[in-house]
Order: sequence, then structure tokens, then C-alpha cells
Amino acid sequence: MSDFPTRVAVIGAGTMGAGIAQAAATAGWPTTLTDARPEALQGALDRIARTLDGAVQRGKLDAAGRDSILGRLRTAPDMRTTCQGADLVIEAVLEDLDVKRDVMSQASDWAEPSALLATNTSSISIADIAADLPRPERLIGMHFFNPVHLMKLVEIVVHDGSDEASTADALAVVRAMGKEPIVVRDSPGFASSRLGVALGLEAMRMLEEGVASAADIDRAMELGYNHPMGPLKLTDLVGLDVRLRIADYLHQALGAERFAPPAILRRLVAEGKLGKKSGHGFYDWSQS
Repeated sequence: MSDFPTRVAVIGAGTMGAGIAQAAATAGWPTTLTDARPEALQGALDRIARTLDGAVQRGKLDAAGRDSILGRLRTAPDMRTTCQGADLVIEAVLEDLDVKRDVMSQASDWAEPSALLATNTSSISIADIAADLPRPERLIGMHFFNPVHLMKLVEIVVHDGSDEASTADALAVVRAMGKEPIVVRDSPGFASSRLGVALGLEAMRMLEEGVASAADIDRAMELGYNHPMGPLKLTDLVGLDVRLRIADYLHQALGAERFAPPAILRRLVAEGKLGKKSGHGFYDWSQS
């Protein structure tokens, strides 16, 4: 069995970062989580604990296993402390190229020289994120799906400068987490976001046109195509603001009108209706 990784750093303690940190700790690796907002760290640990408590209640995990996972998790207030000694760094920060470049540059400075740097971006060019790194071949896309503890798929995204060792390391990490990897070439939206966003935007246009209610549009895909969740409910779970940023990026990068964000998406985001995390989106989540 490979001894890689020995220590994992996760940058970004939002929904995705917390889920990735939980997956790493569950795989048996000491994991440190940080965020630019220190107040987010305790909330992330609380969410992880609730998820693990639920697994115990359902008989999927025993109390000792839960405590072991939590024991492998810690938080740190800054990038330097988080990344020192880490040979795997995974970022899950804002879907913004400049932010991700800055985070990966700092991670490269503080992590082990041979560390694998992984970005959880769902659409941004991996090559663009890697461009100014001293070892761009060690940066790779590792795109997880929400909720991380339930979703099996991880996209491994390779750019032209990726080396075979980095791809092999990423595949081994994902499989050790109990997930199923696919390897995708670096292109706008990769495979999953490009398909998923196209479907979600068309569902929004149908809602705007009064074709059917949000619930019925979703049921059409759930019952007619065996999707586990309809595109509008999924957008609420992902976050309307996240979907809007990705759609804007794909529209610009691909020059395709099918990725132009519908007016309803821009309006809801402007109103602060971001989906489940804000209590309202295409659905009312205020009681959930």
C-alpha cells in the first residue's frame, strides 16, 4: 500500500471543503482545514460531526469510527500552518481564477516540495491556475461533487503540462477515498459542469416560459430519466451564485449562447436567493 499522502491540507471550509476534509480523514489521513474566514472553521467541524453522527444513527459507522475520523481532523488559522508538512493540498475556495492562483501559489510555497496540488474547480482552466507555479506539472484538477460524503464521482482534470505521476497520484487518492474517478482533458466546464450547467440553464428557461412548475420540471428528469435529483433542485443545492459564475465563464470561454445565464438566474442571485444555503432559491428551504 502506498504511503502517499501522509498529511492532507484542505483550503476552504465551505460546503465542499468540509466534505473533502471529511473524505480525507475518513480515508485515514491526518487532515488540516483552513479558511480565510476563521469563523467558518468551527461551523465546518460542526457540519462534519453532524454528518458522522447521522452515519452512526443509520448503522453505517460505529461511535469509535466516528471519533477516529474526528481525531484526524484539525483546523489552522493560516495557510502556512495548514500546508507545512502536507504532501497533498486540495483547494475548495471561491470559483475565481485570481483567488485560486493566489491560494495555489501560497500552497506551493509552504507545502512539501513534491506535494500534489489539487484544485476543486468545477470549470476554470487548470492550466491557467498552474501557469505561474514553480512545478505546474504537480497541479491537477480534482473535482468533487456535493454532497461529498455521498457522491461517488470525482473528475481528475489533466492539463497539457500534467505529468503521469501526478495523474497516478490523484487516481490513487480518489480510489482510497472510496470514490470513482474519471479522467478529463482540461477544457471549459470539463465533462460534468458543461453537461450539468447546460441542462440546468435550459430548465430555468422552461420555468421562465411557464412550460411547467419547478417541481414538475424536476420530476420530469427524476422519473423520466432516472436522475436522482432534478436540475432546479440541484441548482439550489449547488448554489445559484455558483451556477451563475460557471455559466458566465462558459458563455465567455465557449462563445455559446446556450450558456448565457437566463434572466431568472441573475434576478434570484441579485435578490440574495442563492438556494438551500440562503433558505430560498427555486424552492423554499426555510423550514429544512
